Amino acid sequence: MKFIQKIIQQETVLCAAFVLAVISSLIVPPDKTYLTYIDWNTLLLLFGLMAVMAGFQKLGVFKEIGIKLLSRTRTTRQLMIVLVFLPFFFSMLITNDVALITFVPFAVIVLRLSQQEKRIVPLVVLQTLAANLGSMLTPMGNPQNLYLYAKSGIILQAFLQLMLPYTIASGLCLLAGIFFMKKEALCALDLNTAAFSDDTKTPKGTASKLLCFGIGFLLCLLCVAKLLAPAVAAAVLFFYLLATDRALLKKIDYSLLGTFVCFFVFIGNMGRIERFCALLERLLTGHERIVAVLSSQIISNVPAALLLSGFTDEYSSLIVGTNLGGLGTLIASMASLISYKQVAREYPAQKGKYLGCFTLANIVMLAVLLSLSVFLSK
Repeated sequence: MKFIQKIIQQETVLCAAFVLAVISSLIVPPDKTYLTYIDWNTLLLLFGLMAVMAGFQKLGVFKEIGIKLLSRTRTTRQLMIVLVFLPFFFSMLITNDVALITFVPFAVIVLRLSQQEKRIVPLVVLQTLAANLGSMLTPMGNPQNLYLYAKSGIILQAFLQLMLPYTIASGLCLLAGIFFMKKEALCALDLNTAAFSDDTKTPKGTASKLLCFGIGFLLCLLCVAKLLAPAVAAAVLFFYLLATDRALLKKIDYSLLGTFVCFFVFIGNMGRIERFCALLERLLTGHERIVAVLSSQIISNVPAALLLSGFTDEYSSLIVGTNLGGLGTLIASMASLISYKQVAREYPAQKGKYLGCFTLANIVMLAVLLSLSVFLSK
């Protein structure tokens, strides 16, 4: 019983998706049509990207870049800019969750070294916003973008043009938030301190691995540009890890892939129920963007994208809506839970303050970007 409770707590979204898939299968019994539900290209490309990012993260590439950037900071404002915009820009390529897994613990160490722990709550709030906002720009920024990009058939240039105004506005808002804070001189940071464990720096003798993962990332980019079949990139990376690093292969987030499969089954089955389709299509028609935002607040933006995409072809509105929908509640973007868990573990007394600041900042940012979306849609 305790094991089941633990699974539910750790993989709540996957468990919910599995239950929905099972219930829908009772309504629509399994048949050969089930095989058409699964978007294999999305799953294979997502696997490839997760494999590459896990490799880069293990080699400490992202933190090494962060350390080099921080070596040039002289004021708390410069420190905040570096720590906030690291996840903002990196999330465009390595996904928002990987950016937060990497840079939130990194920021905690840096604040301790610089004796600036009083800034932990506003910094982590801004980092979380930055990761969720930066990831909006590209298809590989987060899972729902990758899925909607593949399903819609939109070209890469059009996707970037669609989300670029929101990304620029987000960056300016983040800068404004940083400049609103008090500026102080910063004591010299000892970035060679033992506080940075060995796994935060690129180990010696890993040039060949960096090259291999770099090639793997290039293959993924070719898939995103629709110049290469995702199956090719996934196969290359799978067999490479199978031969060189099976431990890393086990660290890939297979629960996310499982969540996608379960939602594909649920959506496919519900799409064969005429009354349900008619009801959801009526709710969505003309309101795709706001429905995507609101549903994301309850079930998070990845499941919202998977669900709603089965009942409308207004993909541009869904892309914008589910990206903006990542703002708001703590579960609107599951990546936000990564930051909260880090703060709760390191600074348990700050949990309430963090939730208050997080919610306020997200509501303000969501209001700004929704206003921008209304202006752009005119």
